[in-house]
Amino acid sequence: MDGVTVQLEQQLFDYTASLFNEGFLDDQFNQLEQLQDETNPDFVVEVVTLFFDDAERLLNELTTSLGQENIDFKRLDAYVHQLKGSSSSIGAQTVHKTCISFCNFCTEKNVEGCLKSLQQVKHEYSLVKTKLETLFKMEQELLASRLSDLKVE
Repeated sequence: MDGVTVQLEQQLFDYTASLFNEGFLDDQFNQLEQLQDETNPDFVVEVVTLFFDDAERLLNELTTSLGQENIDFKRLDAYVHQLKGSSSSIGAQTVHKTCISFCNFCTEKNVEGCLKSLQQVKHEYSLVKTKLETLFKMEQELLASRLSDLKVE
């Protein structure tokens, strides 16, 4: 391994550690990674991409539901629960935690609290998405560097 590969490995290690230390990810993400192997090397990326698609659909549904004159809090709560579950399944801790307070506002039928929670969930989702996309890009750069090292040897 050359110095570039070692440096990329350290950067990836540090970045991944920061995602856990800053509370963006929890141990569920580690468990997801353990399910990935040589037969399915893109497993985590595929699962997280499905989460991104689902989360964006749910955020749109939440936005539409909260824009109605007569808000259906039961439906709103169902969407929030779906987002809470899917974020928990990939270890997106900050999104999951924000959904918990959102659910409480739905139960209370607190429109203002729901609107604030929606903005917070959108913000946390955007941060997690950006950070995970960065993580996956770093993993690709490391893989490319390793392949390059193999060709040189």
